Amino acid sequence: MQLDLNLLTALDALLEEGSVAGAAARLHVTAPAMSRSLGRIRKATGDQILVRTGRSMVPTPHALALRAQVHTLVQQAHQLLSAQRELDLPALERVFTVRWHDALTAACGTALISAVHRQAPGVQLRLPAESGTDTPELRRGEVDLESGSGLPTLPDIRHRLVGRDQLVVAVRPGHPLTEGPLSLERYAAAAHLTVSRRGRLRDPVDDALTAYGHERRVVAAGPTAAFALQLAPDTDLVLTLPDAVTRAARDRLGLITLPLPLRMPAIPLYLLWHQRHDDDRAHTWLRDLATEAVQALFAPPTDSPQHPTLRTEQ
Repeated sequence: MQLDLNLLTALDALLEEGSVAGAAARLHVTAPAMSRSLGRIRKATGDQILVRTGRSMVPTPHALALRAQVHTLVQQAHQLLSAQRELDLPALERVFTVRWHDALTAACGTALISAVHRQAPGVQLRLPAESGTDTPELRRGEVDLESGSGLPTLPDIRHRLVGRDQLVVAVRPGHPLTEGPLSLERYAAAAHLTVSRRGRLRDPVDDALTAYGHERRVVAAGPTAAFALQLAPDTDLVLTLPDAVTRAARDRLGLITLPLPLRMPAIPLYLLWHQRHDDDRAHTWLRDLATEAVQALFAPPTDSPQHPTLRTEQ
C-alpha cells in the first residue's frame, strides 16, 4: 500500500482536536474531506482512532499510544521541510503548549499572549495547569515549553536561566506581623499556608528554620500560589512566596510584603524545552518572547531599588 504522509498531519490534528470538525478547521479543509482522511487512517491502521461517545469523540487506546509519536513525527517533518526558509510570522499557523507555574502564568501570561498575537495572529497558545506529578510531556512532544526551578536531569531537555527570585513574606494589611520588626520567633509562631501541588505541609523554608532551632506553624497547604494569594487578604495566614512572580497578584489584592527573616538562597527560574526544538525557528521565536515576558518581572520597581538583580544565561 502506498503511504500518504499527509495522513500523519491529519491524524495529528484529529488527535489534538478530538473531532473531525476541529481538525478540519485547524488544517483549513472541509469537514467531509477530513472525514474521508479519518476513513483512510482507520483503514491504514486497522483501528477506529476516534469513536463517538454521546456528542463527542474520544480516542481509542491505540490512538492514545500513537499520539505522542505522531506529534513528534509531524513536528520533525515540519522542521525538515522548513529549515531553510525564513520564518514568516504573519503567516505562521501553529499551536504551542506552554506549561508554567501558575503564579508565572498569572504574572506574565497576558504579556506572552499579547506578544504572540501581535506578531503571529495565526498562532494559538495552550496554557494548561501544572501537573501534580513529574511527567515526561516535553519528551513526548505534548508540551513545548515549561518553567522550572531546577536543572533538568535528562540530557535531551534544554534549559535557559531567565532570572533569580527571592522569597518574601506576604500578609494582609494590618496583620500582626506588620507591627514592629519581624523576628524569626514571630515569623515561626504565625499561622502559615504552604503551596504544594501534592499537598505537602513542609518545604525548604521549614528545613532552614530547623537549622536555626525553630519550627514553623503550618496550618494548611494550598495547591497553587494563586489560591494562596486569594486567601491571604481575608485571613491571618502568612504566605512565603517568590517575590517577582507573585508581585502582580499581590499588588492587585493589596497585600503587604516583608523581608523573610532568615537567609534563603535565590530561586532560579528556568525555561525548559526538548532538544528537538533547538533548530525550530518558530519555537526559537516563542522561547525568546517567553524570555522577554518573564524577564520583565525582574525589572526593578521604581519604588523598590533594592529588588533582586536579574541574572541570565543560555
